[in-house]
Amino acid sequence: MSHVVPEAGHAWRVGVAPGIFPTASHGIALFRRPLDFLNSLPAHGDLVEVRLGPLRAWVVCHPELVHQVLMDARTFDKGGPLYDRLRTLLGDGVGTCRHQAHRRQRRLLQPGFRKTRVADQTGLMGEEAESVCREWRAGQEVDVSATLLTLSARVINRLLFSDSLDAATAAEMHRCLVTVVRGLFLRTVVPVDALFRVPTPANRRFRHASNRLSAIVDAAVAERRRGEPGTDRDDLLGVLLTAARSKDEAKAITEREVRSQVFTLMFAGAESTALCLTSAFDLLARHPEDERRLHSEVDAVLADGRPPGPDELPRLVHTQRVLTETLRHRPPGWLFTRVTTKETVLAGHRLPRGATVLYSPYLLHHDPASFPEPDRFLPDRWLPDQAPAVPPGAMIPFAAGTRKCIGETFALTEATVAIAYIARHWRLRHLPGHVERLRPAASLGPRDLVMVCEPRSQRPAGPPPERALVSRAMPNTEVHEPRAAGGDDVHDA
Repeated sequence: MSHVVPEAGHAWRVGVAPGIFPTASHGIALFRRPLDFLNSLPAHGDLVEVRLGPLRAWVVCHPELVHQVLMDARTFDKGGPLYDRLRTLLGDGVGTCRHQAHRRQRRLLQPGFRKTRVADQTGLMGEEAESVCREWRAGQEVDVSATLLTLSARVINRLLFSDSLDAATAAEMHRCLVTVVRGLFLRTVVPVDALFRVPTPANRRFRHASNRLSAIVDAAVAERRRGEPGTDRDDLLGVLLTAARSKDEAKAITEREVRSQVFTLMFAGAESTALCLTSAFDLLARHPEDERRLHSEVDAVLADGRPPGPDELPRLVHTQRVLTETLRHRPPGWLFTRVTTKETVLAGHRLPRGATVLYSPYLLHHDPASFPEPDRFLPDRWLPDQAPAVPPGAMIPFAAGTRKCIGETFALTEATVAIAYIARHWRLRHLPGHVERLRPAASLGPRDLVMVCEPRSQRPAGPPPERALVSRAMPNTEVHEPRAAGGDDVHDA
């Protein structure tokens, strides 16, 4: 059921998602078959009302409306079921805090994510890419999901903690992160607290993982504080602890804020990048021509076999197209919530103060009006002469506006380094009879992908693919930073 609401320059369709018992069925449908449910909503309107348990919410299905939401962070603030849950776990870090606290927090962290700083960190990214596949052998079955999570978690650990965490503690942190991410999604789409206070095995695992993450972070911070004065490491935890000791009230942060920022960056920086990388190798194995062109490029650019550095990154143009198309096809951050801070009008429909608004990068990235043949993996859609005129708000793997992801350049650089290095040395193949299983949780991507690794024969270095990358999704190859991008939104903070 929908109706048309005229507005200056547009006639918006506002509707209600069907369901015999919507109070229960919308949340259950979103949990059991989330991608199908989301893709069904545009047929009912540009703005569609759903029920998540007892909560009324509105899903924004049109890119122009999503752009309106993201560019007005003061009215559409971080909030709703997802962020309510995340604040309980992470505190008010840069990815979860309210609008009024965001600017100060972002300015504090921004030096750690400047382009020059990211360029200096390509070396450690390459070291970790080499490390995770050093033990691979020809014909070995590799848990790609776990391996790439290890890679991204090691990188974020070094960014945050330098060498503070030992291997066993880091591995435990990875396991806890996975458990928490999976549990968060159910708590978002079925926001009924009583269900999660029942001592079921799943609820106990979630609480244990949350508690252990807190303990690991608290121990790392406490250990660093016990260090000798003047021995702060050159990492983000050092930046935060320096700010905590500052006598300048404009720069000083509290002990609680230190913990919140560490949690947010750890949570955001590990699984999302790992899922993006896992999806990229999964999709490349299904598309041999794009894989062949990728191999041709990395053989030419990385002729010495070493990981790419700042000088090589701009030449990895097909690699970047593969990454951009992976983020379109399977954005790790696929569903987010906002809450209105005042009564407002969206799509000509009046929303009360405190209304929950949802938007989905996955839904927008699969809109055929913005991306022809949206279900096909087509890296060449990002070629300069073929890139679509993407409407504002249509391609948002890292959000937009003032809450656009602070770690965007870092994440893209890390992903490009990892894809290029691994593809230079290994070809990953699906097991016979492999069936794709995507299980969206708080993030989207393969979580149990096992593939066979085959060493690539040495090939003469030939010319890289013929055309340079110029696209709205990743136009700046020098600094490796796409314009179309999506949010401090938890996974990308």
